[in-house]
Amino acid sequence: MKRILLSLLLVVQLSNIKAQIAIIPEPFEMSTGMGNYTLPKYIVINAPTAAISIGEQIATKLKTVTGNQVNFASNKSCIDIQLINEPSLGKEGYHLTVNEKGIQMKANTNAGLFYAWQSLLQIMPTSVFANSVQNNTSWKIPFVTITDKPRFGWRGLMLDVSRHFFTKAEVKQYIDNMVLYKYNVLHLHLTDDQGWRIEIKALPKLTQVGAWRVDRKGKWGNITTPALDEPKTYGGFYTQEDIKELVAYAKSKFVEILPEIDIPGHSLSFLSAYPLSTTPNYNYQVNAGTEFMDWTGLNGHATAMIDNALNPANDTVYSYLDKIFTEVAALFPFEYIHMGGDENAKNNWEKSSEVQSLMKRENLKDQHEVQSYFVKRVEKIINSKGKKLMGWDEILEGGLPGNAAVMSWRGMQGGIDAATQKHKVVMTPNDFAYIDFYQGEATAEGKVYRGLRMKKTYEFEPLPQGIDPSYILGGQANLWTEQVLNLRSAQYLTWPRSMSIAETLWSPKEKKDWKTFSEKVEKQFTILDVLNVKYAKSIYDPIVATVTNTKGELIASMEGEVDNLKFYYSIDESLPDHFSDEYKAPFVLPSDVTILRIISYRDGKPIGKMLNIPIESLQKRAVKVL
Repeated sequence: MKRILLSLLLVVQLSNIKAQIAIIPEPFEMSTGMGNYTLPKYIVINAPTAAISIGEQIATKLKTVTGNQVNFASNKSCIDIQLINEPSLGKEGYHLTVNEKGIQMKANTNAGLFYAWQSLLQIMPTSVFANSVQNNTSWKIPFVTITDKPRFGWRGLMLDVSRHFFTKAEVKQYIDNMVLYKYNVLHLHLTDDQGWRIEIKALPKLTQVGAWRVDRKGKWGNITTPALDEPKTYGGFYTQEDIKELVAYAKSKFVEILPEIDIPGHSLSFLSAYPLSTTPNYNYQVNAGTEFMDWTGLNGHATAMIDNALNPANDTVYSYLDKIFTEVAALFPFEYIHMGGDENAKNNWEKSSEVQSLMKRENLKDQHEVQSYFVKRVEKIINSKGKKLMGWDEILEGGLPGNAAVMSWRGMQGGIDAATQKHKVVMTPNDFAYIDFYQGEATAEGKVYRGLRMKKTYEFEPLPQGIDPSYILGGQANLWTEQVLNLRSAQYLTWPRSMSIAETLWSPKEKKDWKTFSEKVEKQFTILDVLNVKYAKSIYDPIVATVTNTKGELIASMEGEVDNLKFYYSIDESLPDHFSDEYKAPFVLPSDVTILRIISYRDGKPIGKMLNIPIESLQKRAVKVL
């Protein structure tokens, strides 16, 4: 009997230790042990010269939060860092062990050691994320053995700094947050209709004019058109010195920065400085958020009410692009440059005599082939700078050139087509990976195009069945910022939803489990709190759906995204709490109801937002039952 009780106690203790370890993304292999290692008063780090930068990062953090002495020595170390040669780990894999001897980190490269450190941070007391001495913290770390490596090499986040400008310091903070979850590519969307954000010395008006617009407050697309002479005070740009600093900072965190210059469409900021469109006599200005596209046509971008595309028949365009990419290539060491290529409305090209002449001269049968002609010329320019071209999946239309890579955003098909044609692909389908979409109840968060719950992002699978995996570089989450005015808003949309993309891109497919993952996410909230990062708690809000039955009645239902939630609601204008009606099954909303209010509870305490859903919203989302 004693042995049985001892065994049961051991199982419980191991279960409790495992519960403390909530690493995102889930490691390749992990086992827990009995006990904890406590950091000593005198911390000694052993690190080879080639890995001293990692050791210094660890030392700096531990000195800051423990207040203890941290020294480097080859003996009596409590943190042992080793560079090894183990091909199975690859460039980013690592071994991490915490036992009675201390902490051991092994990897083939500094990148692998850095990711071991990120995992270690997540299992340490959350006080480690503070910026001052934490005197009341017991620095215990649970025993664990981890062997880890990524599934995909490209693990990206895109930050749109064109629609709204983010300072150099804010971009650095965004990098700090993303590396904790082992992202390694920051895609900067540097140019668009609303701003040009990178200094090009050969073309100074790109930032003198293109980086600034009239300041407007209010809902995007519902902005009054500015007068031409209104002061243009909103914007900003990165000097070349800023870019060098950002690239170096990212490199120190093992992040590559992918620059995007979005052409031929999305070019109002370019055209405001240098009007090289097919309608050059137009009075261009940088767009302030007014709607100027008719999105009802084919693929959602059939007609531009203002010509926002570069002229593909004008050789000066290519001369200017050569100047731009010469400077961009020199600033960014990453092997790819992104040329955009998306949502190019071709209605102005169609009526251009110059474009018609180009089509006859080059034997181009339609506007897709005109864009392909443009893309091919841009690729030659980018290749001449020693870089590879990447573009959104529209660059497939009319024929994909040379060794161009595709970022597939309109679903997975563009990536499938590109990979089938033996082109490299980054999967970033908007139905899984667009983190600018609202993530909970639309009436509580504000509707931005459409919704995307975190549970849905967790279903993302970047490798389609039957596709050669050697052509799938990886995947990416994209944060477009039309309606994201500041860093706090950007954080709210990024976290925790991007944790799900991070786990998809790093962890073995068979290790993914929504229940386990969602529990880990909740533990990550305490880390984000210490970091002062704003994040969404939308996983606590019910998914509210409605149907209209055969009697014409409106029926409401609620579904939880995570476990152990109770939903209490009212339809009588009162504010619900745990004494109100608890949701048990779909119910009829009487015709006199004007609003449905819902509050989420767990363990007898409110945990979600108070939802106030007008009846009009419930009627619009209703599916008719036949």
